[in-house]
Amino acid sequence: MGWVKVFSYTRPKQNILGYSPWQIATPDGWRTYRLEEGRAHGKALIARLENTDDRTQAQALLGCDIAVSRRQLPPLPPGEYYWCDLTGLEVFNRQGVCLGRVVEILETGANDVLVIEGEQRHMVPLLMEQYVREVDADAGRMIVDWDPEWT
Repeated sequence: MGWVKVFSYTRPKQNILGYSPWQIATPDGWRTYRLEEGRAHGKALIARLENTDDRTQAQALLGCDIAVSRRQLPPLPPGEYYWCDLTGLEVFNRQGVCLGRVVEILETGANDVLVIEGEQRHMVPLLMEQYVREVDADAGRMIVDWDPEWT
């Protein structure tokens, strides 16, 4: 059978197995795969996808990104955001200074960290109310309590 090892950004990581179909970025473009089954395998996750009946077909998916449709995600309560909602936002501090845009979010264990690229690189803890004061995803903006001299 064609099982694939899966690295998941969902929390907890096993949640990826609750979504189907998956969109997988193959060298030929995005393709839709239905999840036949999946499970934890030691510390990793493995999955069997439709039309991956042997090892060769599964190996063709090595290193490919997985995405799910926004419609598949559960709605969040007010004040909570998916990472994809924050990535790309323009970030200003409380004094109106543009720090740049969120280019990445890092998971550190203690708390997530916004990586903001502008004239310099800022790494701002993703702590709502303490550092992140306002998010307006519709306007593409975020306000943070952060001094531009801090990195």
